[in-house]
Parts: sequence; C-alpha cells; structure tokens
Amino acid sequence: MKTSDFYYELPERLIAQTPAEPRDSSRLLVYHRDTKAIEHRVFRDIKEYLKAGDVLVLNRTRVLPARLYAHTERGGKVELLLLKRFGLDEWECLAKPGKKCRAGVRLTVNEELSAEVLGATETGERRVKFHYEGAFEDVLSRAGTTPLPPYIHEKLKDPERYQTVYSRENGSAAAPTAGLHFTRALLDEIRGMGVEIAEVLLHVGLGTFRPVKEDDVEKHVMHSEYYEIPREAAETVNAAKREGRRVIAVGTTSVRTLETAARGDGTVEPSSGETSIFLYPPYRMKCVDALITNFHLPESTLLMLVSCLCSREEILHIYDVAVKEEYRFFSFGDACLFL
Repeated sequence: MKTSDFYYELPERLIAQTPAEPRDSSRLLVYHRDTKAIEHRVFRDIKEYLKAGDVLVLNRTRVLPARLYAHTERGGKVELLLLKRFGLDEWECLAKPGKKCRAGVRLTVNEELSAEVLGATETGERRVKFHYEGAFEDVLSRAGTTPLPPYIHEKLKDPERYQTVYSRENGSAAAPTAGLHFTRALLDEIRGMGVEIAEVLLHVGLGTFRPVKEDDVEKHVMHSEYYEIPREAAETVNAAKREGRRVIAVGTTSVRTLETAARGDGTVEPSSGETSIFLYPPYRMKCVDALITNFHLPESTLLMLVSCLCSREEILHIYDVAVKEEYRFFSFGDACLFL
C-alpha cells in the first residue's frame, strides 16, 4: 500500500485556527459503518449515539508547556521542543536550528533554567540535560509555552483550550484533540446515562504526527510513546468485551493504547511501557468498537489508523463529503464519530 493512497485535497481555509466556543458546539459528522450513512450533527448531540453499558475510553494525558526559547553562549537563538523524558533532567528534544545544537553546546533559557546538548539521536533529535533547582515541572511552567501544531498560526488566548477537561498527567507534546470537544457538563450527562468511563494514558509525541516519508506504508517506523492501562480501566473494558457491550475510543491515542495491549478476544492486559504500534489497513481492531476522532492530515499515520475501521475508500469518501460541507479540520477542527 502506498502513502499516496491516503492523499486528499484540502483547502487551507478549512484548517481550524481557533477552538470552537463552547467546546461542545463543534460540528460532528456521524458515519454508520453498517449502512454507510452519513449524518451531520453538533458535538453535544453525541449523547444520542451512546447508550447505557457503553465504555468511553479517555486519554488522561496533559500537554506540557514544552516549547522553550533559549540562546547559546554566543547569543544565537534556539527553539527546543521537549519530546521524551529520560530520568530526572534529560530529555529528547526537537531543536531548531539543529546546527546550533551540537554536542557540548550550552543553552540558557532564563535565570532558572539552562541546558547542555549531549548529542544527537539516530533520527536527528537532540539529547539535552537541563540544569535547575527545585521541581522541573514548576520551573517548566514558568519557562515554557504551549506547543501548537505548525498549521495553527493564530496565538491561543487561553492555553487550557489545548487541554482536555479531564487531563491530569503531564507528559505530552501535543493534545489528544478528539477529547477537546467534551465539557465537564457533557461528560456528567453521559455518565448519568449509564455510560462507563475508563481512563488510560498515552503521552503524545511528535512521532504520531510526523509525515510518512516512505512511499511504501509498511516501511514507515513510528516513534515510541509511553502508555499505561491501569488495572481498573482494563477490568472495565474487559467486562464490556465479554458481555458484548461497546468500547468507544476517544481519539486515536486511546485506540493505539488499547490495541497495543489487546488480546485476540478483544480484552486488554493491564500494562505500561513504550508502544510504537502502527495501525494501517488491512488491520482490523481487536478491542475498539467505535471511535470519536477529528479530521486528520493527508497521508498521515492517523488517517491510516482511521481507515482500519472501515476502508481507505470509505474514509476518502467521508473526507470528500466533509470538505464539501466545509467542516473544520485538524486539531481545533470538528469531530467525526465512526459507529
């Protein structure tokens, strides 16, 4: 299968620059896989497609203020994006410009935070050791800024709008954006309907969003990301699978977490560790029965993952409809429900 098989045309005006207000007022395209019918709704209407006994799986990760602006001893400007932590004070970082970040270079962010470049990784990122006093998270909260995707050009007024309302555990370089549509009130209504909530964790790195550069999809290698499926979440999911109830993933990160630990019967192992799972057709989901997600970039691993729920042809048709109906795309865009 070729990467170009997942290409579609998208007018730039449809790339959402700001989040919908309120969160649950974004649009919702509903796709019924059994009948291939498409409905156009508003996100808060999602209640009408859920029922008692369903399990909604959320990714509780929280986006770090992971973008740092620093300068070298010679005054050169450098931008660092924290990707993955190693121990207390070492991180894998995306560094721009890379030529100013060779091994041994010392960087100053502010009076509280400095760093030393230890070297480059095989994929071109930098291993960086930070120097600070106190808790790194506290220092980072003052020194860093929220990293938005490069296709968003407008400044975000409220950084919390790039966090889900249920985010709790710092560690991501990007938001699990399907969850941005939920309000606390909407989640309370859903719980009140008898829908169960299971929380998992996947710290989102840039590997999920990096373009596929290989012509042959199978040759693409995903970066690894840290995940956790707590025992309580596994028990909730497994009970649903055994009883024939639906497991509905909120976002592709929840899908990747569940499918990483899925057994042949669709149940999952309570587990944690690194995952580099890459889902593309003809893979068929073992655990996930339905998905709430945003609209994804052409030729992306996320578009390939969503195609596993039906077919590449169906996905491209859905996206063609979404473009014609002028849905808003990508991180701050509208949502899609695959039933």
